[in-house]
Amino acid sequence: MKKNVLITGGSGFVGKHLSHLLIDNGYTISILSRSKRADTANIFYYTWDVKGQIIEEDAVLKADYIIHLAGANIAGKRWTKERQETIVSSRQQSAQLIFSVLEKHNKKLEAFISASAIGIYGAVNGQAICTENTRPANDFLGRVCQNWEAAADKFEQFGIRTVKVRTGLVLGMNDGFLDKLTPIFKMRLGSALGSGKQYMPWIYVDDLCSIYLEALKNPNMSGAYNAAINDDTTNSIFSKTLAKVYGYSIWLPNVPAFLLKLMMGEMAKLVLTGRRISSEKIESTGFNFRHKNLEDTLKICLFK
Repeated sequence: MKKNVLITGGSGFVGKHLSHLLIDNGYTISILSRSKRADTANIFYYTWDVKGQIIEEDAVLKADYIIHLAGANIAGKRWTKERQETIVSSRQQSAQLIFSVLEKHNKKLEAFISASAIGIYGAVNGQAICTENTRPANDFLGRVCQNWEAAADKFEQFGIRTVKVRTGLVLGMNDGFLDKLTPIFKMRLGSALGSGKQYMPWIYVDDLCSIYLEALKNPNMSGAYNAAINDDTTNSIFSKTLAKVYGYSIWLPNVPAFLLKLMMGEMAKLVLTGRRISSEKIESTGFNFRHKNLEDTLKICLFK
């Protein structure tokens, strides 16, 4: 019998890539969706309504593993008070809904693996290298990630091996971040943002999915893991490299921070701040990043 992996947020950018990888590695996939879709040979679809706390329980009961990716897009809209509440609650309530089914039926999983983010270390700049033991920040991003991980910790307290994947900037073909940048850089109008000195820990989507696969297979993995290359890429380096991939050198001045704040409000912190990240813990499991060179990775993302 093939092992079944239930993925929340399975129709998103990472979820789609992850589903293909897991199927190639002999797993069947279940995906929770807001609307019913037709099953395929290896993917089974179930419905849920997080706000209404309604779920097809069979999705949870047949799962051997759960990978929890669901949550409102942090960069999707301006951070109004209402939007901030949605970002937090979408992560907590979805995890709670799944947990309630497990608790009700006393169902044990082989592992519960939750997305998290390096935002747990805060929307600040600095030279310190953040490890998984670095104190979480008390700003909005820090609190979002702390609440996100606290929801995952309930599964660990229930006796289920739990892994939290603290993800950096995910690069891939047709992803949201590069989709916004490439039209500007294609027209040779790209430039760095703010000071350009803010760090941008990144990871290629295939490597991120491989970390999730490793978390499924490796019974010794538990707790939090940073999922980002620690090559000290700054926004300036990233912008210059992206321009180089398109065959030119940046000639425009940096976009002023005040302009980004006017355009994006508090959400501008996403692009104006960034911290250095250690990947030592995930690499100590034996995991190797296959994509470590930013220029080569951007070429794969844009021209593969």
